Amino acid sequence: MTALSRPRGATLIALRSIALGLSALAGIGAFVLFLQFGQADGLQTLDIVRAVLILISTLWLAWGAVQALIGLSSRAEAPAYDPAAPIRGRTVVLVPVYNEDPVATFSRVAAMDASLAATQDPAEVHFAILSDTRKEEISAREARVFAHLVDERDGLGRFFYRRRINNIGKKAGNIEDFITRSGAAYDYALILDADSLMEGETILQMIRRIEAEPRLGLLQTLPKVIRGRSRFARAMQFSASFFSPVFARGLAMLQGKTGPFWGHNAIVRTRAFAESCGLPALKGKPPFGGHVMSHDYVEAALLARSGWLVRLDDDLEGSYEEGPENIVDHAKRDRRWCQGNLQHSRIIGAPGLRGWSRFVFAQGIMAYIAPLFWLGFLVASIAAPLFVPPPDYFPEPYWPFPYFPPSEASKAIGLAIGIFGLLLVPKLLIAARAALVGTASGFGGAAMGFASTLAELLFSSLTAPVLLAFATRSVFQVLMGRDGGWPTNNRGDGRMSLSEGFAASWWIVAIGLGGLVLTDLLAPGLLLWLLPVGLPMIAAPWLISWSSQPSRSRLMLVPSEVSTPRVVRLHDAIFTRWENAFPAPDPAQPAPVSAAPRSPAHA
Repeated sequence: MTALSRPRGATLIALRSIALGLSALAGIGAFVLFLQFGQADGLQTLDIVRAVLILISTLWLAWGAVQALIGLSSRAEAPAYDPAAPIRGRTVVLVPVYNEDPVATFSRVAAMDASLAATQDPAEVHFAILSDTRKEEISAREARVFAHLVDERDGLGRFFYRRRINNIGKKAGNIEDFITRSGAAYDYALILDADSLMEGETILQMIRRIEAEPRLGLLQTLPKVIRGRSRFARAMQFSASFFSPVFARGLAMLQGKTGPFWGHNAIVRTRAFAESCGLPALKGKPPFGGHVMSHDYVEAALLARSGWLVRLDDDLEGSYEEGPENIVDHAKRDRRWCQGNLQHSRIIGAPGLRGWSRFVFAQGIMAYIAPLFWLGFLVASIAAPLFVPPPDYFPEPYWPFPYFPPSEASKAIGLAIGIFGLLLVPKLLIAARAALVGTASGFGGAAMGFASTLAELLFSSLTAPVLLAFATRSVFQVLMGRDGGWPTNNRGDGRMSLSEGFAASWWIVAIGLGGLVLTDLLAPGLLLWLLPVGLPMIAAPWLISWSSQPSRSRLMLVPSEVSTPRVVRLHDAIFTRWENAFPAPDPAQPAPVSAAPRSPAHA
């Protein structure tokens, strides 16, 4: 099934109904099974509360599993367009930066321009670096490196730079400012992040695809994570390359014309974006008021509301990004995403939105509040003996679970297997399919693909309680009215010592230890079941430090490590030269005054 022949009309409604139905069936099954378990000692109100929490949590897990099954049942194919058609329109590549290392960011621009030049295609593609940098020493360095970029790539008239005096609206405001001032000069805008990297041929094919479909307002690629060095980063990198394409394909099939936008590595039709995607500030103060933080989902919904197609083409290769190197940096970035997604509760009822766009907002909100349902279930289960008399039966002496006689234990085990199956089975099926169709060759072969899958499952099982603790804290902070702001992303070496890990997660250790102690006192029969959650929380400082160290294992190999992409090699060579030419400034020296060249459109 091609990108342009995705289900439409009644077929799309049927596919969505099946997906929602299967998810609901899994949730109801867990709900009924838990109620049967609760009947052993007489059904109590607390049993019903816990069953409802299990229903919601299982439904959410099942929804992710169903997306994977849909992705497994389809193939990534190119849409119907001419890959050699002459490009008529003008395109600008937008690179928003915020206190980034200009050598790393601007050398990516040079590498993409060199990759475009290597295609010898006459398409007119410009680059605009949109700086929101607040630090004078970095902005001064931006000016020097940009001048060198223009000189080295002969980019006068093709490369532009401007630094905003007031960074109102953050990244969304930065892009809106450019579209408002200079967007009319271009037919299309390719939006990147500071760590984005794209092959020149990929950029050209994106332009051809949006030109081939005049109704297409936004085309999103599926970026692959590259350059992962730490154990944590390489696990995320493997997941993004091995699992994400299947999940993304299922997502694209379900979203139809109202596809996703992830804020970067995507091309937009500037006229459509300018007419549809204005983002006024929300009433009130942050975290729920103020400027829209997770603007990408909102912009996709506004394009769909105006009748434009928003599409994810997961067959496009050559689209890359970098990721955090440790759990703490991941949690900091996730804190911003959490606030942005919960802020969508103010937008979900906006007039004129497509029904599926509202559903996408609900999914984003649910992605962050789902841990609260699991937390509520665990707390209710541990506290249950305080409200429910202990059962008047006594299990056989050989049975190790005093609160679960064999018949009830079988139900509990069945429930646990079902829940964990929703997490594990989709990934195992993806590994099996990769072995059968040959795509595992880029990951070291079928055997290595399976071994890496098992390693990733073990790693994610260990780190999940820690990540969920950070995510839960983020939700509580937002609900308490705390604004997380827009912190600078940390790039480069992310190694953390054990003491740094403890400073970042001591509260997780306390919660994990306290939770197990309370469980042993109040509900000892649950202790064994909660060890997979409590022990990783107690070990959080070690997990944070250990996972931040460089990986030396061949496991979780990805295609970009087997064969380095051309644009990555170009960037490595350019970055090495520029790093020597522009050494990091001495923090003890005063920052020079910034005097970067500006685009005539921004003068």
